[in-house]
Amino acid sequence: MAPHDDDEASVPLIAAPSHTSFPDEHAKRVSADRDAITDAPGSAKRHSRFREEMDDTHENVYAEREGLRRADSEEEEEMQDQETLGDVDESKLLRPGVFIWCLTLCAGVSGLLFGYDTGVISSTLISINNDLSSRPLTTLDKSLITSATSFFALLASPLTGLLADSLGRKPLILIADALFVIGALLQAYTSTVWGMILGRSIVGAAVGSASFVVPLYISELSPSPFRGRLVTVSSLFITGGQVVAYGVGWAFSETLGGWRWMVGLGAAPALLQFVMLFFMPETPRLLIQKGRVVEAKRVLSRVYGSSNDMQRLVSAVLRRVEVEVMEEELLRPQTLKDTNSWTARLTHTTSSFTQLLTVGPYRRALTIACTLQAAQQMCGFNSLMYFSATIFQLVGFSSPTLTSLSIALTNFAFTLVAFWTIDRIGRRRILLQSIPIMVLGLACCAVAFAFVALPEEAHARFLPLLGRAAGQATVWPVLILLSMITYVAAYALGLGCVPWQQSELFPLSVRATGSALATSTNWASNTLVGLTFLPFMGLLGPSGTFALYAVVCVGAWVAVWRIYPETAGLGLEDVGALLKEGYGVRESVEGFKRRRREANDG
Repeated sequence: MAPHDDDEASVPLIAAPSHTSFPDEHAKRVSADRDAITDAPGSAKRHSRFREEMDDTHENVYAEREGLRRADSEEEEEMQDQETLGDVDESKLLRPGVFIWCLTLCAGVSGLLFGYDTGVISSTLISINNDLSSRPLTTLDKSLITSATSFFALLASPLTGLLADSLGRKPLILIADALFVIGALLQAYTSTVWGMILGRSIVGAAVGSASFVVPLYISELSPSPFRGRLVTVSSLFITGGQVVAYGVGWAFSETLGGWRWMVGLGAAPALLQFVMLFFMPETPRLLIQKGRVVEAKRVLSRVYGSSNDMQRLVSAVLRRVEVEVMEEELLRPQTLKDTNSWTARLTHTTSSFTQLLTVGPYRRALTIACTLQAAQQMCGFNSLMYFSATIFQLVGFSSPTLTSLSIALTNFAFTLVAFWTIDRIGRRRILLQSIPIMVLGLACCAVAFAFVALPEEAHARFLPLLGRAAGQATVWPVLILLSMITYVAAYALGLGCVPWQQSELFPLSVRATGSALATSTNWASNTLVGLTFLPFMGLLGPSGTFALYAVVCVGAWVAVWRIYPETAGLGLEDVGALLKEGYGVRESVEGFKRRRREANDG
């Protein structure tokens, strides 16, 4: 039979194109080869093994493909996490929003109260006369009245640190306002020295609480590019309060019993802030710590804005803080997680205190913060504010309260300069450039006092004696005034505001405790200087006392140069990285210069 007569035999093994036909011999050879392969010994096993190998190959290729896909996905997620948790880019923020300005100004009223109390006592001391306990004030009376505030501020600061995480930042400001009102009214109505000291003590507790919690509150709300200047608003309010106090002191200086109005008017701003606080939120970082994430995001959205870019930034900041809180919770003892009792709070504070002393980065942060706060007071500034009217009266100025007003105005004006420069120039550079000017002012003041003919009794008791120095040459008193203005201007630029940036040095887990300890250092130094200023003036004389403060400033400059890193522009969660292996001074300065170049190029 011919091949083309049999349909099955005529079908080729390999289909040819429709326009091609294979010869019969070729078809037969292909068919024979196929049969030979199929019938060969072991061919079925080889065929099966071949199919298994092909299946394994397909599985391996699929697995490799899935692995690559997962790796790409994980890499993308890691990059997103790094973008979220790493450098949160806030450079697009051009200026603080209206909401954060309102919060800062409202919180800053506490600074106004702090400054008012500091300034008003200077005018009060020379106006009381015989109104308290029916006798003139002694040097001991004046020392106790002035130092009672700082001593009770010292006691209140660590207690405030204990309550800051459990009660929250905002409730503590409310408590401070209530204490301000009570203390101010008690001072206004008292008729005894001890009643005055009690009123000053209550105000001191209020000042100690507010001076700790307000910078912390503002710092935790502020975007990092503006954190320095927004915290400086509190210092600006302090100096503004001093200006108001000297103005009120001058206005009531000739009024019978006018000093009661001076101290009593301090209740008014406290009442105003007490009402405003009910419309202010808690800080987002504390809200996240309490598990109120939705509320925290709402606050951050109002701080940063509602545009798409800002919402992405809000999510990044929120995620970064959440991660820090989760890491803190993992390290936190189980006993502290299960209870909110006072015992747990005290244990948590004790644990935080122990970490601050034993964990390297935390200890370095505490060292920096306490050093700056001690330097702020040990340079003698607040003693100058407390006793400026007494000093100017002693050297012969006819209106010492009005002369003291020039000191307060200088302080306010140069704090305003610091407000505009602290984030642009940097904290470290401001201190290194301003402290030498403070030394110059104190040195000139010491020299000028050496040529002022003080009353004989002044060296023994340093009492304000009217008119005893009025007949001397006027050049030296004027030089004293100009030297003090120079000193105060430099102080306002640097040491007056930079130490209050303390909360940015600490991680969230120990931020409240660390800030409380640093603030306590401030008030301990304030108390020490307040108690020793008048005795030093009697023992060393004005020249020796101001020379001693100049030496303290030199020591402060050396400390800043060695251990204080530049933190301007860094997020709160980023500052801790500088202190991991050391003080990070060189790295921080280089990083700040790089950020400034990038900002200028952008």
